[in-house]
Amino acid sequence: MQDLLPLLDEIEEQLLGSNFLPSHESVMKAFSLDLQECKVLIVGQDPYPSVEHAMGLSFSIPSQIRKFPPTLRNIFKELQSDLQISQPKDGDLTSWHEQGVFLLNRTLTCEAGASNSHTNLGWSQITDRCAQVLGERGVIGILWGKNAMELDKFFAHDKVIASAHPSPLSAYRGFFGSKPFSRVNMSLERDGKAGINWVKKNSAPHD
Repeated sequence: MQDLLPLLDEIEEQLLGSNFLPSHESVMKAFSLDLQECKVLIVGQDPYPSVEHAMGLSFSIPSQIRKFPPTLRNIFKELQSDLQISQPKDGDLTSWHEQGVFLLNRTLTCEAGASNSHTNLGWSQITDRCAQVLGERGVIGILWGKNAMELDKFFAHDKVIASAHPSPLSAYRGFFGSKPFSRVNMSLERDGKAGINWVKKNSAPHD
């Protein structure tokens, strides 16, 4: 991916002086995962457009924030239903990242308060290449919604878990009931790899 460094410099130049999210040091946070360790890719669209939520990992929010975005609430609903577990107390998905889940947004920045505002900066060239490299390594792609499904071509047919997006507008069209978490673990175990522990130790007790 070295050949993409000039594009990265170009994007950084375009961002200079603008009010963008997440914070500068968190923009490339997803890439801190060692590609050798990566087992699963979960693709988001772009960062949450609020300062309190955006943290550089797709769908994840900082642990101290108690107000969950509706999309993340739906992801946790499906997690509860799929694995019969209680909802996590916080929305920080760093523990997934640490186990080899690449939480990648297709566009890595946005203007504060404006979703989809940086789709033309060139980020998709970088994130598409990342998906291609991961697909070649046999990583499982969790592709939620039309935007993410454009990356389907980079993954082997049996390594794609695709459904509607978990946003409130589309979750009832096939996201709920799609069981992505158990399906990932079945696929990993079939390949002789350890499954992902999707449940954090600090899950809230059942109501």
